[in-house]
Amino acid sequence: MDLIANIIIVSLVIVGIIFTIITVIGVLRLPDAYTRAHAASKSATLGVMSLLLGVFLHFWWNEGHFSIQLLLGIAFLFITSPIGGHLMARAAYMSGVEPTKLTVGDALKVDLKKQREEMEKNTQKE
Repeated sequence: MDLIANIIIVSLVIVGIIFTIITVIGVLRLPDAYTRAHAASKSATLGVMSLLLGVFLHFWWNEGHFSIQLLLGIAFLFITSPIGGHLMARAAYMSGVEPTKLTVGDALKVDLKKQREEMEKNTQKE
């Protein structure tokens, strides 16, 4: 059992390190704030969660210590990191940060235009 547990733990740590390296490369190499926020939120979440899960399993299986703090940290990270990335990208969009020329579509622009038109109609009725 110890060999299987150690293989699982080491695998999780290696996966966490790989995703963290992918995050760093993505943040450094991607062209605009939106793709950087995506790389930072998605792959960093997977990387850090894998590392924390590996640490949790190490202490639980090898040391006999069940850490509720690590589980809460994993849950908190899983919930907040993607939301934070989305909010950063949304704030950049609302601030007027232009996407790269490689961007194909802008669905949010169409939705915001429709909402503004509806708001203007509602204010004119009053």
